[in-house]
Amino acid sequence: MTVTFITGANKGLGRETARRLAELGHTVIVGARDPEQGAAAADALGARFVRIDVTDDASVTAAAADVAAHEGRIDVLINNAGISGPHDDPAGLTAVGAQAVFDVNLFGVIRTTTAFLPLLRRSAEPVIVNVSSGMGSFALTHDPARVESSVVSPLYTASKSALTMLTTQYAKAFKDIRVNAADPGYTATDLNAHSGPQNVTEGTDAIVRLATESSDAGTGRFIDRHGPVDW
Repeated sequence: MTVTFITGANKGLGRETARRLAELGHTVIVGARDPEQGAAAADALGARFVRIDVTDDASVTAAAADVAAHEGRIDVLINNAGISGPHDDPAGLTAVGAQAVFDVNLFGVIRTTTAFLPLLRRSAEPVIVNVSSGMGSFALTHDPARVESSVVSPLYTASKSALTMLTTQYAKAFKDIRVNAADPGYTATDLNAHSGPQNVTEGTDAIVRLATESSDAGTGRFIDRHGPVDW
């Protein structure tokens, strides 16, 4: 049975991904920072909850140790936890504010991936899915026909662009692991005050596809629910 660990899985895209993969027969581990919300989500989904704060080294290390003690391995790591950051005038950007966004959206992925690598390498077909965004795509944010080109959100977009590049570098470095990035698209979640036209099921199509596709599907890719994304 496929063992899947998902960060930020207590709500939104993470929870819907957990629900869908559990329905497909995965043993799902719900990772979340808030113990009450995480445990409630896991109970509702028939999954197991493990507390993880991706901004805290000790928390990430403890989460990996917990999974090692209980499941012994993971087959799929889904780095989903993310924050949008401020949408204020870019003239007021600060390094402290940037640190906060990157600490979740990029450094959190690095922390979690490094801690869970030994567990992934116990799998016959290990997979990492990083939840990036078309908002981090140079191509999409310069295409006037795309909604991504109309938004000014420097920290979020920069962090997601960096995450997509990190994904391609991991894919080159980890020859034994399939590493890809997913663009959920403009989905109604807490990140955008539920303004997106897609529902969470549509928003998780690319994530679920990358988590369940065959081992020869390829690595170092960036896809949305319709296919490859230019970035």
